[in-house]
Amino acid sequence: MLLQVQQVTRRFGADTLFDNVSLDVPEHGRVALVGRNGAGKSTLIRMITGIDAPDEGQIIYRKGMTIGYLAQDTGLDSNKSIWEEMASVFQDLQDQEKELHRLEEQMSEPEIINDQQKFEQLSKTYDQRQTAFKNNNGYGYRAEIRGVLHGFEFGEEDYGRSIDELSGGQKTQLALAKLLLEKRDLLVLDEPTNHLDVETLTWLEGYIQSYKGALLIVSHDRYFLDRLVTEVYEMSMGTVTHFHGNYSAYVTQKAAQLQRQWKEYDKQQHKISQLEDFVNRNIVRASTTKRAQARRKQLEKMDRIERPESDDKVAHFAFTPHRQSGNIVLTVKDLAVGYDPSKILAEPVNIDVKKHQAIAIVGPNGVGKSTLLKTILGKIPALAGSVVFGTGVDTGYYDQEQKSLHSNKTVLAELWDDHPTTPEKDIRTILGSFLFTGEDVDKMVHSLSGGEKARLLLTKLAMKHDNFLILDEPTNHLDIDSRQVLENTLNDFDGTILFVSHDRYFINQVATSVVELSAQGSELFLGDYDYFIEKKQEQAAVAEKKQAEAEERDPSLTVKSVSQKKQNYQQSKERQKQERKLTRQVETLEQQLNVLTEKKTQVENTMTKPEVFSDQAKMADLQQQLEEISQQIETTESGWEEASLALEDMSD
Repeated sequence: MLLQVQQVTRRFGADTLFDNVSLDVPEHGRVALVGRNGAGKSTLIRMITGIDAPDEGQIIYRKGMTIGYLAQDTGLDSNKSIWEEMASVFQDLQDQEKELHRLEEQMSEPEIINDQQKFEQLSKTYDQRQTAFKNNNGYGYRAEIRGVLHGFEFGEEDYGRSIDELSGGQKTQLALAKLLLEKRDLLVLDEPTNHLDVETLTWLEGYIQSYKGALLIVSHDRYFLDRLVTEVYEMSMGTVTHFHGNYSAYVTQKAAQLQRQWKEYDKQQHKISQLEDFVNRNIVRASTTKRAQARRKQLEKMDRIERPESDDKVAHFAFTPHRQSGNIVLTVKDLAVGYDPSKILAEPVNIDVKKHQAIAIVGPNGVGKSTLLKTILGKIPALAGSVVFGTGVDTGYYDQEQKSLHSNKTVLAELWDDHPTTPEKDIRTILGSFLFTGEDVDKMVHSLSGGEKARLLLTKLAMKHDNFLILDEPTNHLDIDSRQVLENTLNDFDGTILFVSHDRYFINQVATSVVELSAQGSELFLGDYDYFIEKKQEQAAVAEKKQAEAEERDPSLTVKSVSQKKQNYQQSKERQKQERKLTRQVETLEQQLNVLTEKKTQVENTMTKPEVFSDQAKMADLQQQLEEISQQIETTESGWEEASLALEDMSD
C-alpha cells in the first residue's frame, strides 16, 4: 500500500461531516472518489495530501513516497515562462548536463590532453556521469516536456510566454502538465478534466493509462473514470463504501447492493410484523401467554436492520410534450455556419431529424456547434442553405450561456412570470421537484451556483411541454446524480432531441446517432459515441493505407503530404493564438467596465449629497464627468460585445 486512511473522522463544530472513514491506495492503484457536492470529498483529499489533519483516526504513508496534488480550478502561480517552469522539474538533470559540459571543456584543455593520467581519470568520471545522465532520460527530457505541452495544446510559439499572463484555464492545464512531468508516486487530482476539450481529454487518458505512479481522482466525467479507474470509493451519508471495478461497474454494484438491502430489510420487517401480531393476540390469554412472552423476548433480542437510506436527493421531473409532431421534424440543407460571410466555420451542413431521434453534434472547439444551433433556431442568420421545421413542431432551447435567465428575479418569479395563471402552490411544487425547496425559491437568480441555474433552466424547459428539444451542453455545471436524472428523463421523453455535448458518457446514454461537424460540413454516424470513435479510427486507417499506396506509386506525394500536415498544424496554432488574444482582450475590457461602473456610482452618490446638490458649479462639473464616464462605458461595452462575439465564433 502507498497509503491507508484508517477510521478518519471530520467534524465542524457539533456537526460530523464524515465518521470512521477508511480508504486504501495500493501501489500503481487507480482509485476514484465519488459522491454528491458537499459530501466531503475535497475535505478528505486535503487530509490525504497533508493540508489538513483529521479530528480522529490516522493516515499512514509508505516511507519516502511523494504526492502530487491538483486542487479543483487551481492554476500554476509563476512569473516564469512556460518552458522555464516545466524545465524546472528537471533541474537535477540540467545540473548534470552542465557538469558534463564542464568536464568536456576540461578534457579539451591542452594540459589535460598531455597528461595521460589526468585525462584517463577525467574520462572515467565523464563516462560514469554520462551513463547516469542517460539512464535518467537526460537526452530525452526536453522531448518529454514538448510532448506533454503539445498534449495540452501549447506549441513552440507558446514556450516563451509568461505564465502570469495566461488565462485561469491555461494555468490549470499547466499545473497538471507539471505534475505529470514530476512523476510523483501518487497523483491526487480534483476535477482534472475541467477546461479540457475532447481531444486533450483523449490524449490525457492515454498518457495517464501508462503513468507508473498511483492515481486518486475526483471527477464528474464518468467516461474519464470508466477509462482509467479500477476501484471506486463512494462518499455518502457520512461514510465511505468501497466498490471494485470502473465507474459503470460501481453503478451496477451499488444498485444491486441497494436492492439486496431492501430485500433483507423487507424480509425482517415482515417477520417483525408477524411476531408483534402474535404477541398482541396472545399475551393476555393464559394458554398462550408463555409463547407470546417468548416471541416478545425474541423481538427484544433481534438485531434490527436499519431502513436503507441514501442522501441521493435528486430532482424528479419529466419532459411531456403537449402534442405530437409530424414524422419529419427538421431538415437542414447545405447550411453555411458562422457570424461573418468571410469566415464561414462549417459548410455544407446537412441534417435530417426524424421524430423520436436523439442526435448528438460533436466536433472540435471553434468549429461552430453552438453557432449551428443558434442558426437553426433563427437567432443568427444562415450564411447559405436552408433550415425547415416540420409540421406540428414545438421547439424548446437550453442555452449553455444561461442568457434566458433574469439575474434580478427570484427563483419563484423566474418561473411564475412565465406562467402567471398557474397557482403559486403548483409553481412551488414544480420547483420542489427540481430541488428548489423552502427558502431556495426566494433566492435571487444572480446568487445561484452554476448547477442551480442549470436546474432552473431545465425547470423552465419542462414547463413549456415542447416536442423538440434543442440542448447546448446541458450537463455543464451538473453533478453526476443530476446528469443521470437528466439522461433518464431524456430517454423517457416522447419527443425528439438535437444536442451539443462534450460529455461522452452522456452521449452514449442518450444519442441514437452522432453528427460530426467540421470545416468541411457534417457527417452522420448511426450509433452512439463509442460507435462514432470506432468508425473514425476505421476511416483513419483506410486513409493512411490509401496514402501509403499512393506514395509508393508516386514518391513526390510524401513531400506534399508532410507539407500539408505542416500547413494544417500552423493554421490550427494560429487559430489558438488568436483565441487566446481575444480571451485576454475580453478580460481586460471586463475589468475596465468594472472600474468605470464604480466611478459612475461614486459620481452619482456625490451628486446626491445636499452640499453638492445646492452648488450649481459643482453639479455642472459632476454632470460633465458623468456624461464622459457614460460615453466611455458605452464605447467599452461596444468593444467588449464585439470581442465576445468574435471569441464565441471561434470557441463555441
